[in-house]
Amino acid sequence: MKTTFSRSFFAYAVILLAALLLVGVSFQFLVRNFLTEQVYEDLKSDSAAVAQIASAYLRQDTVNSQDFLVSLAVAERVSGNDTVICDAQGQILLCSSAPLGCAHQGLAITSRDYLQKVTAETFVVSSGLVEGLYTDNRYVVSTAIRGPGEEFLGLVMVSAPTANTQSVLKRISDIYLFVSVLVVLAAVVIMTVYARKSSSPLRDMARTAAAFGHGNLKARAQVPEDAPEEIRDLALAFNNMAQSLEKIEHGRKEFVANVSHELKTPMTTIGGFVDGILDGTIPPQQQEKYLQIVSGETKRLSRLVRSMLDVSQMQDGVVPEEKKSRFDITECAGQVLITFESKINDKQLDVQVSFPEHPVITYACRDYITQVIYNLVDNAVKFCPQGGSLGLSVREGGQKVFVRISNNGQTIPAQELPLLFERFHKLDKSRSQNRDGWGLGLYIVKTLVCAHGEDISVSSADGTTEFTFTLPLAN
Repeated sequence: MKTTFSRSFFAYAVILLAALLLVGVSFQFLVRNFLTEQVYEDLKSDSAAVAQIASAYLRQDTVNSQDFLVSLAVAERVSGNDTVICDAQGQILLCSSAPLGCAHQGLAITSRDYLQKVTAETFVVSSGLVEGLYTDNRYVVSTAIRGPGEEFLGLVMVSAPTANTQSVLKRISDIYLFVSVLVVLAAVVIMTVYARKSSSPLRDMARTAAAFGHGNLKARAQVPEDAPEEIRDLALAFNNMAQSLEKIEHGRKEFVANVSHELKTPMTTIGGFVDGILDGTIPPQQQEKYLQIVSGETKRLSRLVRSMLDVSQMQDGVVPEEKKSRFDITECAGQVLITFESKINDKQLDVQVSFPEHPVITYACRDYITQVIYNLVDNAVKFCPQGGSLGLSVREGGQKVFVRISNNGQTIPAQELPLLFERFHKLDKSRSQNRDGWGLGLYIVKTLVCAHGEDISVSSADGTTEFTFTLPLAN
């Protein structure tokens, strides 16, 4: 299984090894070049010194003199480099390793191109195997021996084994390899600790998510303060999501409980009366009375179904533009008020209407706004006491239209005001009063107003309750 730790470790290991390899190759290349240049500089210096000394002896034909041989041997001992002296024809005259006689004497440099190159240049630098002279690879520097008139008297070939440089490079490589192993081991330990520490919050979040998925809606991700910012952001997002889901689940359970409670009473009533009619408990002369009750309860259930359908259709929360139109809000509110004429007269309510004298044009869905005003006026009439007052006003302010519906009666407690727009919420917890309502009216009102991008508010004080919502002004 590919975990975060294994992925991180593999990535870090590849990067570290690539970096060490690149540094090692670069360092080896630089050191090799430095040592090679240093060897060539030493060989050039030695060859120039030997050529200067050998020039005098060659002119006097005393190259085999005791003084020159001793000087050559001392120079070879001090520098550690081998020196070969040749005449103008490339014939080897003597070697510093055996100035009194060596196996190389009598041999000759047969390459005319090489002799011409030595004649033309100050130093001729080469490396590799010098066939006939040495059996190992060497760094070689050849310098011409010249007389006073710059005539070519011979050449000096100074060389040093490449094995010495290779030995130094090997020691450096061994040290670098040893240090690299220590660095890799230390990096493995550090990356292991770091990766496990970094992945620990993710494992905790995975366990929390699993617990949440198994029904523990209270589960929340706990992240230490020193965790990376990205993990803290992820934990915050997860907790917000969990809180939202918990709230949705609570709302769902409450919705089911409320619907079940609302359905229980009318269904029990309907079932009891129908059974009473069927089994003869209710006499024939009273059956019509109870059938009317059954009919009323059926209509109440039908209204509940329609209200729930309205709620489900408004879940998108936005009113399509094709449903909007320009209309006079005062005319719309007046027509709604007329539909309640009978109920207003029955309660002998004092209606106070305040509309501007000119049309107030708004841009919204007329059907939805009609339903908003209808639900608010219906509530105002329903909860207004006998002989009370009902208010309906429309006013303009800035780029908004303010519609206010008010009534006098019992003051709503302050703690209940924020809950009025929730589904199935009723002030009477026993639900013994207002059996015609389902607690969906104000929820639908708020949903429709907010779907237009507007606001609705409620206030209740000193026996007067006011609902006010806004609409865009399109005059």
